[in-house]
Amino acid sequence: MSVQLKTITVIGAGGKMGMRISANFQKSDYQVFYCENSPKAQEQVSAQGRELSDAASVVPLSDVVILAVPDIVLGKVSEGVVPQMKAGAILLTLDPAAAYANLIAHRDGIEYAVAHPCHPSVFLERYTKEEHADAFGGIAAVQHVAASYETGSDEQKAELSKVISVMYGPVEQVHWVTVTQLAYLEPTLVETVACMVGAFMKEALDETVKHSGVPEEAAKAMLYGHIQIALAVAFRATNPFSDACMIAMEYGREKIVKPDWKQIFDQKELDIVIARMLKIDAIKR
Repeated sequence: MSVQLKTITVIGAGGKMGMRISANFQKSDYQVFYCENSPKAQEQVSAQGRELSDAASVVPLSDVVILAVPDIVLGKVSEGVVPQMKAGAILLTLDPAAAYANLIAHRDGIEYAVAHPCHPSVFLERYTKEEHADAFGGIAAVQHVAASYETGSDEQKAELSKVISVMYGPVEQVHWVTVTQLAYLEPTLVETVACMVGAFMKEALDETVKHSGVPEEAAKAMLYGHIQIALAVAFRATNPFSDACMIAMEYGREKIVKPDWKQIFDQKELDIVIARMLKIDAIKR
């Protein structure tokens, strides 16, 4: 007997991610129930023509229950939702932190998954204004998704991939990893490193303007272009960095980067950052 996932409930449908994924589900063939507790967020859901449902009534009917709520409340929300789910249903969260920390309520007969968008690549070929405007993904620009599903059948996994491709669509590929591997991707790789570097570059831009007197537009033009070429050279080897640039890069490493920075990939460091993100004392093991 083939597995089909037809009915979906979105918990937190009026939040930032809830609104994003609901917009895609609204255009799909899935039967979707939208649940939201906040009165203000409820108004946002209704304004988009989505009918609000009572979670206690629709969760028991759903093949997939999506928790589109902040990480720090995932544990508490799951404690109320999981007991209501039907046997064989899938609980899907959007970030790995709570799953990695074992904060999600567990019950026999329920499957668990996490799916997080990679966002459109900086190297993505974009052809329309809509694609250029879609930096986050889920509207017009194609993106990949990293997901974890370690408990269910291959048939469920294939069906879940379809659900994920709709909620984050347009999606080119869903990459299946473990929960721990997904946690190394986010937060370690993309938040601890990439997002920090992005914010650091903005700070460096501000300092350049402040201390050198360079016009802000000139500084932005120089930085924005060099961000692109630096990524192209580093990741795609389009051209080598010049000898002088390599010397300046090494000076930058000496002044800015700690020699032991790679310790962030130790699992104990991963535990520390996720515990901080979830505002808990320590990761449960």
